[in-house]
Amino acid sequence: MNEYFKKIIRFAYPYKNYAYLNVFFNILYALFSALSFVALIPMMTVLFGEAKPLEQKPVYQGIGKLKVYLEDSMNYFINTFSVQHGPEKTLMVMAGVIITLFLLKNLFNYWGMYFSTFLRNGVLKDLRNAMYKKSLELPLSFFSEKRKGDVISRITADVLEIQHSFLSILEVIVREPLTIVFTIIAMFAISVKLTLFVFIFIPIAGIIISKVGKSLKKSSTEASQEQGYFLSLIEESLQGMRIIKSFNSEPAFNARFQESTQTFYDLNNKILNRQNLSSPLSEFLGIVTIAVLLVFGGHMVLSEQTLSGASFIAYIGMAYNILTPAKAMSKASYSLKRGYAAAERVLEILEQENTITDTPKAVDKKDFNSSITLEKVGFKYDKEQVLFDFNLVIPKGKTIALVGQSGSGKSTISNLLTRFWDIDQGKILLDQTDIRDIKIKDLRQLIGLVSQDSILFNDSIKNNLKLGDPLASDQQIIAALKIANAYEFVQELPQGLDTNIGDSGNKLSGGQRQRLSIARAVLKNPPIMILDEATSALDTESEQLVQQALDNMMKNRTSIVIAHRLSTIQNADLIVVMQKGKIIEQGTHEELLLLNGTYSKLVSLQSLE
Repeated sequence: MNEYFKKIIRFAYPYKNYAYLNVFFNILYALFSALSFVALIPMMTVLFGEAKPLEQKPVYQGIGKLKVYLEDSMNYFINTFSVQHGPEKTLMVMAGVIITLFLLKNLFNYWGMYFSTFLRNGVLKDLRNAMYKKSLELPLSFFSEKRKGDVISRITADVLEIQHSFLSILEVIVREPLTIVFTIIAMFAISVKLTLFVFIFIPIAGIIISKVGKSLKKSSTEASQEQGYFLSLIEESLQGMRIIKSFNSEPAFNARFQESTQTFYDLNNKILNRQNLSSPLSEFLGIVTIAVLLVFGGHMVLSEQTLSGASFIAYIGMAYNILTPAKAMSKASYSLKRGYAAAERVLEILEQENTITDTPKAVDKKDFNSSITLEKVGFKYDKEQVLFDFNLVIPKGKTIALVGQSGSGKSTISNLLTRFWDIDQGKILLDQTDIRDIKIKDLRQLIGLVSQDSILFNDSIKNNLKLGDPLASDQQIIAALKIANAYEFVQELPQGLDTNIGDSGNKLSGGQRQRLSIARAVLKNPPIMILDEATSALDTESEQLVQQALDNMMKNRTSIVIAHRLSTIQNADLIVVMQKGKIIEQGTHEELLLLNGTYSKLVSLQSLE
């Protein structure tokens, strides 16, 4: 069994009862599928007048003569019943038996599929849930390397492909093989010689069919990757629509998208055409077998007279009955190739190691008492070193500002404090405890983050703010909005707190979105606040309102302010000037101006601006 199949099948365990019921009804379906054809023999025997006129009830003489005993018993019953009730009534009874057998066969088929539905959809649900949960748990570094559209493709299309391929196999490996086995047993009972002749053609057909499907897995992997790429293009285009339009780049993006969908089109055509070949190919090979059977079996009926006409017609029906499960099995083998490719991509995420987790000795920490200390911290993104031997102490209740050119490592500090990434060298201490030894949930509960990009969700204002405190009352939410200078504009909205703010908050202005982000952080009420260039993207009027809101929020809190506009951090207790991952100056605003160094030059440049 393929390793991917073994790993995916564990998701079926919670639904094992449905699987057992599916198997049970599939066994009954396979059995009655064979019996329904066997039942045609006595009916046609009566119809063609081939029944032996047996007047004495046959006697069972052991397993070796079971076939003869069954045939004689059936003939005795038909003869007796026909004498008592007439041939026409006998035919009607036989027809009733056949109808009942076919009805039961199809009822068992329905019940098998009925329970299979719960199994398949349950596994689909649990796989998607596991994928989404894993996506939320993985560190940000994983998503900096993967396209978002590719991850979306794996959670949607690849998981669905697994449902169509792997889970359909659960039916195929029970129902179809058993249908073939029971039918072949019945065929052996009718004629061993004819059935052995059939077996000559089955391996030949299997070899031909398997040759066609060898390249399916590779093509399926390429198609899944291409789908991930064009989903990423859609996601990026919708996010950056203003930029695309302002640069008149619609034709360029459209060309990229069409090139990707053309590649996907070509790959899908190749896959589906190869897959679609399985059914007609297996049917053609089956009909060739049937045609040869007609010749060989006809010789046994007409010349050798070793087989009755009724038995031969039923035998042909059974031989044709094998074609349907054989086609299903060959189609499933093609589908399985696609399933392997999809499972490989799904398992890549599910088995992705999460490097940022709680250590075995991680402790609970619900409060912040003294200071944050960065000792000889070194960090690099991939191979690019961003921080070098970085040392800084941030006392409780103080406001520390980090300034410097883009790429100097300011935002990296906030990413490391919140453990979005882990440091490579040194340590970061919170009250003398290494943050790697604090439970991640507790660490992040102690820290509030307001970033340059005010990330809001397509939901109501109330639900966006409740991310800060899911149990907050309307009164607490209003109090947080007032601190963030946001309550005034929220009041004027059509539905107040229940107003939907659109995708990424696009129904609001930049200043309004940022004030809601601040209100969300206020509602969380953390002792440590990180402000990552929270006003850099705002106009002057909005900046004043937001800065006032930030000042309100920062009271009685330890604050780390990453600032581009130096006017906003002049009252900070300590200003740290960074350059290429190192501290080159630190002090208060006045002290740094007296140094007449880098900070003084930055202030002069912004004053000129």
